[in-house]
Amino acid sequence: MCQREKTKMNSYKQHIGTNKEAFLEELKTFLRFKSISTNPIYKPDINNCANWLKDQFNSFGFKSHLIESEHNPLVYAEWLGAGKDKPTVLIYGHYDVQPEDPIALWDSPPFEPTVKNGKIYGRGTADDKGQIFAHVKAVETQLKLNGKLPVNVKFIIEGEEESGGEAIEKFLNETPELLKCDCIIISDTEWYDGGDVSQALPSICYSLRGIGVFEMTVLGPNRDLHSGTYGGAVFNPINVLCEMIASVKDKNGKITIPNFYDNILTLTEEERMELAKLSFNETEYKKDLNVEALTGEADYSIIERATARPTFDVNGIYGGYTDEGHKSIIPSKAVGKFSFRIVPNQTWEKAVETFKNYFISIAPKGVILEFRNEQGGNPVLAPITGVAINAAKNAMETAFGKNLVFMREGGSIPIVSQFQTQLNAPAVLMALGLSTDNIHSPNENLALDNFYGGILASMLFLDNMGN
Repeated sequence: MCQREKTKMNSYKQHIGTNKEAFLEELKTFLRFKSISTNPIYKPDINNCANWLKDQFNSFGFKSHLIESEHNPLVYAEWLGAGKDKPTVLIYGHYDVQPEDPIALWDSPPFEPTVKNGKIYGRGTADDKGQIFAHVKAVETQLKLNGKLPVNVKFIIEGEEESGGEAIEKFLNETPELLKCDCIIISDTEWYDGGDVSQALPSICYSLRGIGVFEMTVLGPNRDLHSGTYGGAVFNPINVLCEMIASVKDKNGKITIPNFYDNILTLTEEERMELAKLSFNETEYKKDLNVEALTGEADYSIIERATARPTFDVNGIYGGYTDEGHKSIIPSKAVGKFSFRIVPNQTWEKAVETFKNYFISIAPKGVILEFRNEQGGNPVLAPITGVAINAAKNAMETAFGKNLVFMREGGSIPIVSQFQTQLNAPAVLMALGLSTDNIHSPNENLALDNFYGGILASMLFLDNMGN
C-alpha cells in the first residue's frame, strides 16, 4: 500500500471513529421500524422504513426514489458522477425483517435496539439492516471526505426478501437496464468460524443453496371425530402426515425420493481439499447449539452437509386440538409447512413438483392432499476470480486485518441467481455477519466491530474498483 492510500485509509478510520455514535444512532432508528413483510398489518411500517431510507440517500447526494409494487416498495438510489469510463457497482440488500416471535425468548425488546457486550441486539441487526447500512454509511463517508466516489454506485434495497421477493424479480425482468452494472455487492451472509466464533475469519461466499417452500394440507373426514367411536377405522390426517414426512428421509438424512439427486453439481476434489484446510471444531459447534449429536449424510463432512447438499425440513405442523388439556378426537385435517434447500443444477420449481408428486404417490386413498404457497429461488455459484473478487478480498483483509477465506453458504438469497444471469455481472457476497448472530431467532444481533469494519471495507472496495 502506497503512502497516498495509507493516508486515505487513515482518514477513513478517523472519520468512522469520530462518527461511531452518530452511525450507531442512525442504525438504531433504521432498526426500530417494524418492517415485517410476512404480515400485511405492518404495511405502514414497511412504507415508513422505505421512505426513511430514500431520504437518507437524498440527504448526502444520491438520487433516490421508491419503486412501487403490488406489495412493498423497492428503494433505488444512484450516484453516477464517476463517468462512463469508470465501473458501476450495484449494491443489494433488504430492509424487511422476519417476525419477532417468540417474543418471550428475547432478552430485550426486538424493535428497541440494545447495545451490550460489543453487539447491537434487535430484529434485523444482521439480517439485513445492519449489513446493508454499512454500505450506506460507506458511500456517505466517501462523499463527505472526497466530494465524489471512485466509481458509479447504484443501490437496490427490497422489502420482500423474507416473503418471496416478487417485486424485485418483476422489476429486474422489466427494467434490467436501470440496474446495469459491472458487479453486484451483497452483504447478507456470515463469516466462516468452523464452529468456534472466536476463530471467525472474513469471508466471501461463492455459492448459495437455493430454497423452495410449500404447504400441504391432508384432508380426512368431513368433521372431527370421536377417537373412541371411529379410531382404528378412519384415517387420522395427523398420523398420515407424520408417516408421509418420515418417509422422505432415511436414518442418515438422505432424501429417499427417486431421482431427486440426479445431475446435481457436487463439490470438486479441489473444493473438498480447500474445505479440509479450514478448521472445524465439532465440539464447539455442538456446544453452541446445546446438542449431543449431529445428523446428515454419512459420506459428507458436516460443512458439506450444511452448505453444499440438498435438504428437506418440516418448518411447522399443526392440526387437531392444541389447547390445554386433552380432547380425544380424530382431526379432520392436518397441515405441514415445508422448506427444502437445493444445489447447482437443481431448480426450485422442479423440486417442488418432485416433492408434491411423491406425496401424492404415497398418500392413502382415505385422504385428499391440497398444496399452496409454493415459492422459492434457485442456487448460486459465483466466480472466485476476477477484478471485483480481488478488490473485495483485498478490502476485507485490509479492513479487518485477517486473511480471508472463500466459503459456501447453506442459506439462500433468491434474487442473486437472477442478478448474475440477467445483468451478466458477477455477484460478490462480502459477509459482515457471524454464525452467532441468531438471524431468524430471538436475540438477533450484530457485532459492532463488524458493522464499523464493514463501513471501512466497503470504502476500500470502491477505491480498489476505481483504481
